Amino acid sequence: MRRQLSRRVRHIACAAALALGAAFLAPAPAGAAAAADPYDVLVFSRTAGFRHDSIPAGITAIQELGAADGFGVTVTEDASAFTPSSLAGYEAVVFLSTTGDVLDSGQQDALSAYVDGGGGFVGVHAAADTEYDWPAYEHLVGAWFKSHPAIQQAKVVTEDHAHPATAHLDDDWVRTDEWYNYRTDPRDDVHVLQSLDESSYTGGEMGGDHPITWCHPQQQGRSFYTGLGHTIESYSDPDFRQLLLGGIQYAAGAVRADCGSGTPDPGVSSVEAESYTSSSGVQIAAHAGAGGGATLGYIDNGDWAGYASVETAGATSFTAKVSSAGAGGTIEVHSGSATGPLLGSVDVAPTGGWETFTEVTGALTATGSGPLFLRFTGGAGSLFDIDSFTLTKEQNAKATGSSNVHLFYYPWYGTPETNGSWRHWEQGGHTPPDDIGADLYPKLGPYDSGDAAGAVEQHMKWIEQSGAGVIVYSWWGRGGYEDTLAPKVLDAAARHGIKVAWHIEPYGGRTAASVVDDIAYLNDKYGDSPAYYRDAEHGDRPAFYVFESLRIQDWSALDAVRDSAVVLAQTTDTTKVAHFGGIYTYDGIAGATAPGWQQAGEYAEANGLVWAPSVAPGYIDDRAVPGNTTPTLGRENGASYDLEWSNALDPAIGGSPSWVSVTSFNEWHEGSPIEPASSTPPAGHGYQTYEGAYGKTGAAAETAYLDRTAYWAARFEQQRTAARAAR
Repeated sequence: MRRQLSRRVRHIACAAALALGAAFLAPAPAGAAAAADPYDVLVFSRTAGFRHDSIPAGITAIQELGAADGFGVTVTEDASAFTPSSLAGYEAVVFLSTTGDVLDSGQQDALSAYVDGGGGFVGVHAAADTEYDWPAYEHLVGAWFKSHPAIQQAKVVTEDHAHPATAHLDDDWVRTDEWYNYRTDPRDDVHVLQSLDESSYTGGEMGGDHPITWCHPQQQGRSFYTGLGHTIESYSDPDFRQLLLGGIQYAAGAVRADCGSGTPDPGVSSVEAESYTSSSGVQIAAHAGAGGGATLGYIDNGDWAGYASVETAGATSFTAKVSSAGAGGTIEVHSGSATGPLLGSVDVAPTGGWETFTEVTGALTATGSGPLFLRFTGGAGSLFDIDSFTLTKEQNAKATGSSNVHLFYYPWYGTPETNGSWRHWEQGGHTPPDDIGADLYPKLGPYDSGDAAGAVEQHMKWIEQSGAGVIVYSWWGRGGYEDTLAPKVLDAAARHGIKVAWHIEPYGGRTAASVVDDIAYLNDKYGDSPAYYRDAEHGDRPAFYVFESLRIQDWSALDAVRDSAVVLAQTTDTTKVAHFGGIYTYDGIAGATAPGWQQAGEYAEANGLVWAPSVAPGYIDDRAVPGNTTPTLGRENGASYDLEWSNALDPAIGGSPSWVSVTSFNEWHEGSPIEPASSTPPAGHGYQTYEGAYGKTGAAAETAYLDRTAYWAARFEQQRTAARAAR
């Protein structure tokens, strides 16, 4: 009767909400639980060292979270509040960017006894830069601060999608903050919720395993820490505020979460079922015995729940913790939408009570792509509740970028320190280092393409961030400058799982026959490198783009390599592609209107050719070619790049590409790079910046085009998967 009555009340409430407006029907935040009993939190922000200017914003954010979530907030910098009797009035204590020695020995003892006896501790950012003379504090906070690089953007990897602090986040979260290095790696002693991808920024010093947010039991109490929160802007970021709220809820005991120490299995994605992001018919139900204090409940036949941050790709089995005093039924696992491809299903039998939980599991036999959706079927009335579920996935050594997104890469730059003289930076009569022949200024400054440990290594890290899996290496003939640097680039690419294809440029004396010889040379000289690109979908053949192929009329010599290499002509004139294995465009302006793209793509598909249209974020070469009257294309804060990608991926415009090539990673003279450009270039030269790109400003804007490329690369892969499934 409880279930049926609650169900009826819910439908009445929903009808009223519809009358008031759709905003009342927004899904609950990820990790949300039923309203907990009121509780109180003490926020302590005393500093005896560096004082963060974000502390007032942090206090305001916690006060606003308390008002919305039903907990009281007391703010103090008076250490005399740390007595047993005073602390007894709070469920959690928050150290908000405290620094230095802020407690005396008696106050330390009071805090230790409070947490060990069942209280909660939350450390934010510089809480790790506190109480170095108190050994027990290192265990309480998890690790002590060591150092940090400059504020910059980095990729935060979500390791636990079940904890209320992180259940709302995608696998990767790119944001700007001050990234702490710690004196020790806390992983063995805490439960890591988030870690940093050290390849996504400069200055990481923890050897690749870099926890940044974690939690752990502290005898009868609970501890939560996040290294995020240096910047004022953090505290107005809804995702960070939800992270902070989930940490406070856990520490205060308002919600339950598994914070046992150890390394989670990367092949298992565990999710609190009530953390759905879209739904029909379901509702969160309070359960004292459930993880997080709640379940996905009120489930009837035909209801569904979607999880935008849970990717189904690679999933092989589904396991759920369920209870049922109702009819029981079936959980269907879909990808992409509630009516998307069915990956598998699992039956749920009645368990004898809503508080009696059991596990059910089933294999996923179809291949998924896109976010997870669960659809529920069964008899009349309430079916079952779901506490949590896991997707077990195939184990991969390392996630790699899309092998179908290719970045044109230029290794032709030189500096006096490495090369003996400037190369290319001085184009247009400029005088490096402050004055260069480009309308944008590299974040790295004018670098040397032979600087393997510096510029090249950083390039590969950025290319990883871009989601592209292949670079197309600009090559100007055997023995040339770029040829001599190729081994260094191949080695760096191999370390980062990036593949290398080849851009055969119009060097002096180039003929169709010499290109055939070049292909043999490149295969022989570099073909054993693990970074040497071969396309599995096209007979494991390497790829060779031929720039300005229309300079040569007769390409019949290519017939000798037709079966062993994919050689692409630069044109959309399909009368000029005889003997080639593919077509690309390169032009960074044409992508905005895509002239001839659909026809070229359809011709390529009909004739077994690769179609690789080129997209660019913009084009301007005013400083490299003074007085130039050729057209330019402004970036429009990213709108130009989005337009070209949209054109490429629209079959009615772009002709269904096999690959998408990007002009370019780092051709600075043409103003087309996605490589980070400095947000503070040398003054007085009129340099442009990426300021405003995709709404980002300052240092955050520097990597805006890398991140947007990753977005489009993922869209492209999803589209390709859907197209294969529809065949």
